Amino acid sequence: MWWRNVTLVYAVVFTAVGLAGFIPALLSPPADPAGLAVDSFHGHLLGLFPVNVLHNLVHLLFGLWAFFAYFSGRLASRGYLKSVAWIYAAFMVMGLIPGLDTMFGLVPLHGNDIWLHALLAIVAGYVGYFVHERDADRVHTRTHA
Repeated sequence: MWWRNVTLVYAVVFTAVGLAGFIPALLSPPADPAGLAVDSFHGHLLGLFPVNVLHNLVHLLFGLWAFFAYFSGRLASRGYLKSVAWIYAAFMVMGLIPGLDTMFGLVPLHGNDIWLHALLAIVAGYVGYFVHERDADRVHTRTHA
């Protein structure tokens, strides 16, 4: 149950954040374009997180993937969480490296995105790798046997 519930939270949050990035009122202008080749919808979401159109689309894709994993069952949800842990850990590291902090000028990964990506990776990794649902399976089997 944990895997699916956390995946559903990621689905809702990623989708909401992806859509919010397309609302100009929620974007504050960036102080520096930071070498982005794609500056459409470039700004700081809620004044904190650098985004652009491609960043918003990435959030939407991760949200759709999470919804798909959620509705596909426990193992798909666990696989999603493990994948998010590795991908967002890579995004966090990339945000620390000049040149890679904008993914070659396409997507901003710097600033407050670094700690947010670390947090997303830690939560997804913890739930995906360390939360075991064997006890829930035993209870489910006993009540339905």
